[in-house]
Amino acid sequence: MKFKSQRVAYLFFATSLLLFTLQIVFGFIMGFAHMGFDVLHDYIPFNAARASHLNLLVVWLLSGFMGATYYIVPEESDREIYSEKLAVVQWAALVIVAVIAIIGFHMNWWEGRKFLEIPRPLDYLVVLDILLFLFNVGMTVWNAKRFTTTVSVLLLGLVSAAFLYLPGMITFESQVLDSYFRWWVVHLWVEGVWELIMGGILAFLLIKLTGVDREVIEKWLYVIVGFTFLSGILGTGHHYYFIGAPEYWLLVGGVFGALEPLAFLGMALYAVTMARRGGMRHPNRIALFWTVGCGVMSFVGAGFLGFAHTLPQVNLWTHGTIVTAMHGHMAFWGAYAMLVLAIISYAMPQMTGRKLFTGWLPEWAFWTSNVGMIGMTGAFAVAGIAQVYMERKIGMDFLAVQEAIEVHFLGLVLAAALLSLGVGMFIWNFIQYGLPNDEAVTGA
Repeated sequence: MKFKSQRVAYLFFATSLLLFTLQIVFGFIMGFAHMGFDVLHDYIPFNAARASHLNLLVVWLLSGFMGATYYIVPEESDREIYSEKLAVVQWAALVIVAVIAIIGFHMNWWEGRKFLEIPRPLDYLVVLDILLFLFNVGMTVWNAKRFTTTVSVLLLGLVSAAFLYLPGMITFESQVLDSYFRWWVVHLWVEGVWELIMGGILAFLLIKLTGVDREVIEKWLYVIVGFTFLSGILGTGHHYYFIGAPEYWLLVGGVFGALEPLAFLGMALYAVTMARRGGMRHPNRIALFWTVGCGVMSFVGAGFLGFAHTLPQVNLWTHGTIVTAMHGHMAFWGAYAMLVLAIISYAMPQMTGRKLFTGWLPEWAFWTSNVGMIGMTGAFAVAGIAQVYMERKIGMDFLAVQEAIEVHFLGLVLAAALLSLGVGMFIWNFIQYGLPNDEAVTGA
């Protein structure tokens, strides 16, 4: 690494992987419950497991983004982080909020709004934590020796994500208005400003891993920003079809929702083209695998599978079914989970000076986890299509349908076990690296 303060990223990366592990545990609890083995219901009700699973996803990804930012910004700005101590305080605050929230879910302390379940007092702590983070990063950039396109796109995404958290804190008595503005947070994060964060981190990784000229790589970022804002903002309308919003959202949401895959297709072409130009010659091939895989799998999960059920004529039948989980799991894995694992794979050798990216362990971690996620997506697809046919077309009772598709969750749990094995190998490789050390600082 170039600067000593970049080591603070390790705290966020380690936290991210720990929370990811907990998310997988809650996923298994729900998987077995769907199979009819809800033996933990008295201790961990399904609704608490579901809220924990979803919110752990958001927090571990945000922790990964923060770690990536603390690693990338000093190198791109050519200076130390404004305050390493403040970064540690901000990390501790993030962990405290996450722990309190998960415990609260199991004590029925929550708001009950999907992805935004954490109670209002914790919302204020989240805002404070994000302000500390943005202040620290902002001051680093303000005093920088240089300002790159990569950093500008990354900061635009981070600031926008913070700003768009606020609509989720507004209270509405109307369920329609509440759902309407809730999507300003959920959709405009994952299918809007998070794509800018994704673009900034991808650009940094591709510059480092491919050897392609910075100017060429950063020009692609403008295209990605354009596609993201063109499709992502009005594409929010594909969540408004059946919540009581005006009928014109059927047209707006359908058209612009259908354009959203273009942004992810751009990401995929971006990663693959730059990797091919660089000749795949970087010694840390596993970081390059995760980086290119992020571009490709995000298009499959977020782009193609998202398009497959967001047209109003299709969503009429698939809305609120397991088909949504099919899209969601592959989308989050490809677009954001693989991105965090990519920056960790690149940064750990730099922070520790140990080149443990060769050998069978990191490669098997990559392939096993990805094959497991593909298997999970297939299991969700089969269960979801069966649910749509029996419940929405034939008119069978909801609980009768849930019992009928229990068998498909056996395949899901087996595929999830394969994913977990891959993630476990990745974490073991992470542990082998050890802690960052001052000897790894190059200053070059």
